[in-house]
Amino acid sequence: MRMSMGRVGRHLLGMATIALVATGITLMTGGAAFAELGQPEPWEWHLQGSGSPVMDNIVWFHNFLSVLIIVITLFVLALLVTVVMKFNAKSNPVPSRTTHNTLIEVVWTLVPVLILVGIAVPSFRLLFLELDVPKADLTVKATGKQWYWSYAYPDNGKFEFDSLMAQDKQPRLLGVDNEMVVPVNKVIRVQVTGTDVIHAFALPAFGVKIDAIPGRLNETWFKATKTGMFYGQCSELCGKDHAFMPIAIRVVNDQEFASWVESAKKKYASGGTSTFASAAGPTQ
Repeated sequence: MRMSMGRVGRHLLGMATIALVATGITLMTGGAAFAELGQPEPWEWHLQGSGSPVMDNIVWFHNFLSVLIIVITLFVLALLVTVVMKFNAKSNPVPSRTTHNTLIEVVWTLVPVLILVGIAVPSFRLLFLELDVPKADLTVKATGKQWYWSYAYPDNGKFEFDSLMAQDKQPRLLGVDNEMVVPVNKVIRVQVTGTDVIHAFALPAFGVKIDAIPGRLNETWFKATKTGMFYGQCSELCGKDHAFMPIAIRVVNDQEFASWVESAKKKYASGGTSTFASAAGPTQ
């Protein structure tokens, strides 16, 4: 029994509506409902929960593109089903010999252009937000080495410490002996460089990813909106221990940060690259 074109259209419209609703619910809840903030989870398929304004915009842009792609895919599927059912040899034994349709040609030229413009505007806005570093409340210099990170705080005294992966800390392969410590709700400018090979400083929850290149000083920024621990990794293939070069940032309130800075100034004022500063004590 053959379905009428009206019933086919209503059926496809119902399927599209169900798919869009399910996708919207998934996109709205998937990014925050399952994972602990600031770190990955087993079988993760969505973005990490946002911990900064930049990541908020990245999540929005990702969801916007996902919905747009689904709408386009369902529309093309509906067209294909319509063509297969309406214009097959059995249903349409005498095909039309029309070769041009001005309206259709204008539409299929203008609509993709408008779609691309609709994607380009928020895309460029997001790129500008990521690259335009606002006036910073704190500057931290992150130096990538084989295979660990060193952090310096030029605004708070001449001290620097190394951060190496800790075998006895969780989460596995992300815990470090000494975390970078920053205050919450402050603009943090991160100056990134390398001493040997190209590394990459990446924090998914903050929407940060920038190369650490020897002989070059790159800049990025973030503004953590929540306290807690946030983890990342070197995301440039930098050598045999690339997989063991985590980044850990502890976000604390202003009082805890001031206490940690005063402690670090006294203990690590020499500024040597082999010194270590522990964030565990003052920030517990």
